[in-house]
Amino acid sequence: MKNQVNHFFLLLLLLVTGFSAISQPQAIILKNATVIDGTGEEPREDTDILIMDGRVVAVESNIKLKGAKEINLTGKTVIPSLICAHAHVGTLLGTTSAAENYTRENVLRQLKKYQDYGVNAVLAMGTDRPLIFDGMRDSTVAGLLPGARLFSAGYGFNTPDPNPGSWMNLLFRPENPEEVPAMLDKLVPLKPTVVKIWVDDHGGNAQKMKPEIYQAIITEAHKRNIRVAAHLFYAEDARLLTEAGIDIIAHSIRDRTVDAELLNKMKEKNVIYIPTLALDEYQFAYASQPDWINDEFFIKSLEPGVLEMVTDPAYAEKVRASADYERNAAAFKTASINLKKIVDAGITVALGTDSGAFPIRTQGFTEHLELELMVQAGLTPVQSIMLATQNAAKALKIDNELGTLTRGKKADLIILSANPANDIKNTRKIEAVWKDGREASKGPL
Repeated sequence: MKNQVNHFFLLLLLLVTGFSAISQPQAIILKNATVIDGTGEEPREDTDILIMDGRVVAVESNIKLKGAKEINLTGKTVIPSLICAHAHVGTLLGTTSAAENYTRENVLRQLKKYQDYGVNAVLAMGTDRPLIFDGMRDSTVAGLLPGARLFSAGYGFNTPDPNPGSWMNLLFRPENPEEVPAMLDKLVPLKPTVVKIWVDDHGGNAQKMKPEIYQAIITEAHKRNIRVAAHLFYAEDARLLTEAGIDIIAHSIRDRTVDAELLNKMKEKNVIYIPTLALDEYQFAYASQPDWINDEFFIKSLEPGVLEMVTDPAYAEKVRASADYERNAAAFKTASINLKKIVDAGITVALGTDSGAFPIRTQGFTEHLELELMVQAGLTPVQSIMLATQNAAKALKIDNELGTLTRGKKADLIILSANPANDIKNTRKIEAVWKDGREASKGPL
């Protein structure tokens, strides 16, 4: 009887996991796979996954259930679908990022692209527009629309200076702390996952949000039970924001390596860290020919016209000649060092990429590139997958539903033809993407 799901045990599972025994859902067993469940545990070979009503019921060896549909995955690896805790959706079109690009059709097209790449949930960080809040976002989360599930930070907070991100013209731009409560009252009805704030001088080219402003935003957001995520660059801002009560640091600390005091404070305050390493690599990578520039997995993810743009020798020369080239390359190295230090300190790190903000930050491929860069920074492939699944789900506060292949969670998963524990680039060998226990995509290729 060991490992055999008999009718009594099935009824017990249905009751425990909340499924309806009356509905008699179709059972599916994914057979004989190598399973990386997203919890950080090592891969399990020759493992079955029982799925009913779109949820995982059991993950163990040699599951047997009369009447279940069996799918043989011998030689395949199954991982949870990826979650991007920092993305942008809808404003990208071709080689432009603009408010007029934000249409229902464009949003849904990009959510489908994310799903093709195995990313079944994304958090758009503060650049969304009204059209998604009239049921569209909630329908994606419920699985009623095709593509990735869309979570939103609504409209973010920036400085009164309109230059940084001027196309994001729905941002709140308080001039003093007294304006903040009324602005947050306008944001609350949108039910944002987090509030996004920008605290950065963009390399000395813009004013930075004043501490009294961001302190007011954090305080007022917390009164309304909303967490706050910060765009930043500098370690000193990370320290001040952590002391102010920030919940999520949404980019790497890139000006210097983090010290023990900051690490201890971030851990004590339960700050979640989203490194967005790929963003930093994109800032200088196109000056040469990165190893992925001719990869179909990369090319397929690009908006029309972007490949021609980034492979033009004049574009490469422009990147090399930029006054920020050396700064960007150094920032990437510092970001990689800090990621390893922060993970080793026991701070929760979640995958995010800032994909979709600009044409060179392509949606879908970038999430897989981020996994590779995490491994290059010193993490194991299994650790990196955990950051992209379980931890990213925690960052979005959806870990009760998504993020791991464990009992009761939604069966959002990727079937791979090779094991990414052996080579993280194997996450790109997508055979199928499942959402709610059903195949939703065959992958981008």
